[in-house]
Amino acid sequence: MTVTATRHSDRANQRRVAAATLVGTTVEWYDFFIYATMAGLVFSRLFFEPAGESIGLLLAFASVGISFLFRPLGAFLAGHYGDKVGRRAILVVTLVLMGGATTLIGLLPTYASAGVIAPVLLILLRILQGVSAGGEWGGAALMAVEHAPAGRRGLAGSMPQLGVPLGLLLATAVTALMTGVVSPGEQFLEWGWRVPFIASIVLIAVGCFVRIAVDESPVFQEIAEKKEQASVPIVELFRNYWHLVVIAALIFVGNNAVGYMSTGGFIPAYATSDAVGLSRTDVLVAMTFAATVWLFATLGAGILSDRIGRRLTYQIGYVWLILTVWPLFLLIDSGSLANLYLGLGLICIGTGLTYGPQASLYSELFPASIRFSGVSISYAIGAILGGAFAPMIAQALLDATGGTPAIAVYLIGMCAVALVAVSLTRNRSGIDLSISNQAEQEVGSTVFDKRPVPAPSRTPDGAVGPEVPTPR
Repeated sequence: MTVTATRHSDRANQRRVAAATLVGTTVEWYDFFIYATMAGLVFSRLFFEPAGESIGLLLAFASVGISFLFRPLGAFLAGHYGDKVGRRAILVVTLVLMGGATTLIGLLPTYASAGVIAPVLLILLRILQGVSAGGEWGGAALMAVEHAPAGRRGLAGSMPQLGVPLGLLLATAVTALMTGVVSPGEQFLEWGWRVPFIASIVLIAVGCFVRIAVDESPVFQEIAEKKEQASVPIVELFRNYWHLVVIAALIFVGNNAVGYMSTGGFIPAYATSDAVGLSRTDVLVAMTFAATVWLFATLGAGILSDRIGRRLTYQIGYVWLILTVWPLFLLIDSGSLANLYLGLGLICIGTGLTYGPQASLYSELFPASIRFSGVSISYAIGAILGGAFAPMIAQALLDATGGTPAIAVYLIGMCAVALVAVSLTRNRSGIDLSISNQAEQEVGSTVFDKRPVPAPSRTPDGAVGPEVPTPR
């Protein structure tokens, strides 16, 4: 095969991988956001009505958060088997689990017809969604980044990241269609809310078809050929790289808290409450706009991180979020639909900047033999600390103070923590990610590592990885 034909084949494979990670994560996060959206809009009445409006809404938001507590379980399982048997198989399993749980939620009886068994079944299925989500992201991130040439990892790594705003875009668009056209008013409460959940079964079939067609990660292929899988990846991760897990998790908390606050269940519920007074369909359309802004900002951030580095891109994004969180709530409190669009647009630029480089940054932090475990568990812990109960915390702060300033202070604090955490990392863009370069991967990830860094090695595409300076 000629060099030109080989390059053409490599590019075609990279496009297939990009499509597989994008489609799969879009379906996965459509399922996740459908639940968060419905929790804010109708679940307090359908499943928690005896608790009253205020407590029922808190319980609905708590059911959103409880799934995050089970993400580490999914991350542990997916990380263990992903580092031992491969990335691709785990991606198919997590997709089927998420889609099956989502479809079943659409078939559940409500409290009015089944009593307490209805919220119990709802929470059990939400837990299954959490386990699936905990294993999904790490596999998709590694498939995208490990297939990519060194100079385009930021762009490639943004593909699974795009699945989140695309999933949100799809979820809010479908919900807006149901509330505004297909099943307005009481029809939505009676049966319309079920349709977005049941429709997930079609998306799952498409996602599985695309994912099965891609090749296994070349990094894992090399690990398998050399039989260098870690015997117990989780133990090795926490014995030798616990500090990377902590830093990587804290990097995510700001983005996750703001993301679930601004585009998850709280803002739709608050904007449609009596305090603000906007219509349900208008707010859902505004959320669709926000998801679009988040989508393009995420893609732009991935590209930007290939040019200026992951850390600097993150730092710009977190400073942007710190400056725009307070105005977001002032704009929403004005009761103007135009101001809601402006506030969501501003905040989603920062959300994209702090999400687009995540897959490439995480992949470059961890050594090859425990990389799946490292990125999955860090992501899951960051999600718990950041977004798990952010909507519930916001609702509790609103109930306690009667206003949104306390919520803004809470989110600014989370972003400040994440900004400090990302500033403790070093730029490792271009480092060779293969198992043969494990010695270089094991040192120099953070400013705390004072061990000597090996001379930079050449990456599979011929580029030279940057030398990481050792602090004096």
